[in-house]
Amino acid sequence: MQRLYRKRIVLGVGGGIAAYKSAELVRRLRDHGAEVRVVMTQGGREFITPLTLQALSGHPVHLDLLDPAAEAAMGHIELARWADLVLIAPATADLMARLTQGVANDLLTTVVLATNAPVALAPAMNQAMWADPATQANRELLLKRGIRLFGPGSGSQACGDVGMGRMLEADELAQAAADCFATGLLTGKHLLITAGPTQENIDPVRYITNHSSGKMGFALAEAAAEAGARVTLVTGPVFLPTPDRVQRIDVVSARDMLAACEAAMPCDILVAAAAVADYRPEVVAPHKLKKDPTTGDGLLLQMVRNPDILATLASRTDRPFCVGFAAETENLLEYATRKLRDKNLDLIVANDVANPSIGFNSEDNAVSVIDRQQHETRFGQASKGHIARALVAFIADRYKES
Repeated sequence: MQRLYRKRIVLGVGGGIAAYKSAELVRRLRDHGAEVRVVMTQGGREFITPLTLQALSGHPVHLDLLDPAAEAAMGHIELARWADLVLIAPATADLMARLTQGVANDLLTTVVLATNAPVALAPAMNQAMWADPATQANRELLLKRGIRLFGPGSGSQACGDVGMGRMLEADELAQAAADCFATGLLTGKHLLITAGPTQENIDPVRYITNHSSGKMGFALAEAAAEAGARVTLVTGPVFLPTPDRVQRIDVVSARDMLAACEAAMPCDILVAAAAVADYRPEVVAPHKLKKDPTTGDGLLLQMVRNPDILATLASRTDRPFCVGFAAETENLLEYATRKLRDKNLDLIVANDVANPSIGFNSEDNAVSVIDRQQHETRFGQASKGHIARALVAFIADRYKES
């Protein structure tokens, strides 16, 4: 279940006896590398203490919608944006009914309404309640809205009845959560993704570079692998773990990156998310440049242009479907559209790096995607993992149309 590695899961705990299983579920999710934040309803607290789930998750448990400390930063919105998956286990008949009606009268139901992440429920209730026409109608409506249902299972129940309504076991729910991140949209395709900055040496101890943490490119590589693609990730100097099932190639300079990309061709889709230095020093000094203590003169560097990696690959005879990135501080859509046209791209992803909440080294992002017809599709602020999965699905759809 490596698909859960570094995934952000909001676990909602409803007010049913099966809440005791939530403790084991937190352990199983964390065992597979997920980060878990727990939200409990008032009823859930009657069956298991927040302290237990806090100890197991490693984070304070979120309890109240009107918590002044949390709501000073709009806590329910922050949780909704943070999540890669909202999993409610147990989901009682009452909770399913409230979600069907769009009720937002506690923290958990508010998070469900506010999130763009997938939502999954693990129903848990008496067999007669599960079989009731009202519950079955709610089940159908939730499924129609795209909410996943994990279970329920069948067996003996706390009340002594036997039948459908048991919440699935922790291992089964962890596997179902992992399966949420496997789409198969790009099965059999080869994706070439660039990430991170490039560095251009001035002398043996100094270099020029661009701001980039590489997080967005690595998130895209992870999402593409989850979608079934064979992924080659060419990355500049970053300190990030290699996503599972991804071939990583480390480079330093722009020319190194271009050579690595050309060696990795052909590919079906190119996603150029790297922040490549446009210029490099014409001459790299063989020894450390020394300042003259007798003068206040500055240092004059003669710069030359680096090769344009994206434009070069987009002009090949075996040209792939090309997706570029435009990180801008002003005139975002205008500059991104110009780059799309000048470099002969199929799509360009524009993001405003002047916004500190979605800028360099942030955990969140918000982007606009522009196509050849200059149609804009917006993806609101969310975790970079969530944005990456949405972008991969969008790119896969447009690739199939091309």
